[in-house]
Amino acid sequence: MDWLTETKIPVGKTAKKLVDWLTDNLGWFFDGLAAVMQTMIDGFLAVLNAPHPLIVIVIFCGLAYLLRRSITVVVLTGAGLLFIVNQGYWEETMETMTLVLSACIVCMAIGVPIGIAAAHRPRLFTVLRPILDLMQTLPTFVYLIPAIVFFGIGMVPGLIATAIFVVPAPIRLTHLGISSTPQQLIEAGEAFGASRRQLLWKIELPYAMPQIMAGLTQTIMLSLSMVVIAALVGADGLGVPVVRALNSVNTALGFEAGLVIVVVAIILDRMFRSEGEDSR
Repeated sequence: MDWLTETKIPVGKTAKKLVDWLTDNLGWFFDGLAAVMQTMIDGFLAVLNAPHPLIVIVIFCGLAYLLRRSITVVVLTGAGLLFIVNQGYWEETMETMTLVLSACIVCMAIGVPIGIAAAHRPRLFTVLRPILDLMQTLPTFVYLIPAIVFFGIGMVPGLIATAIFVVPAPIRLTHLGISSTPQQLIEAGEAFGASRRQLLWKIELPYAMPQIMAGLTQTIMLSLSMVVIAALVGADGLGVPVVRALNSVNTALGFEAGLVIVVVAIILDRMFRSEGEDSR
């Protein structure tokens, strides 16, 4: 088998040359993108950290009631947030919420339009499919390296790494929702003289909304699964005490922070899951 390994395909060297070229020629773009992302992160942090925690809890409970119209979900939300305050992880939780909210905005803003375009152009989805598979299966630590090279250390590379890992979910689910619109509905709209834009806004998007909302829920859950990895590149939040507990073999700290992450995941899942998922 020596003949097979004598001439190595330069995968790593090619990737390094590509990253070096992007750094040298598109540094201005990455600096601008980092500035925009940092401004969004700072804005969310200011909004979530400025009020007293009890005020934020009341706001979250009100939002839970508006979204679900369920007293049970409101009580669950309030109890979970009060538990977080009791454990002393409020500031870290708000930093994690900032990362999740920012990732949701970025991923949904990118994923929904691409999913719509892929549903209308099957060849485009054929090209996208292996790329989406690569984005979700490539170990996240691999693309943390170029994220650090392009954006340095902090919340921004954590957000970028999270978005790369998460964005395939809204793309796939939006594509599924739009492409599964019954042909009879499309034909009925065309019979009434609807344009392509009207078909999209009046028929396809309303029909696909459950799948799009499922994409939002998946975006939230996958973003939470990245908080520990994002902490490795300097992102603040609940991943920091988990990494600290791992480095010091601190079981108590690890379980505390881990349980708080679970509580946040349960709260957000119950708030944003669609009505049809309650019976599952």
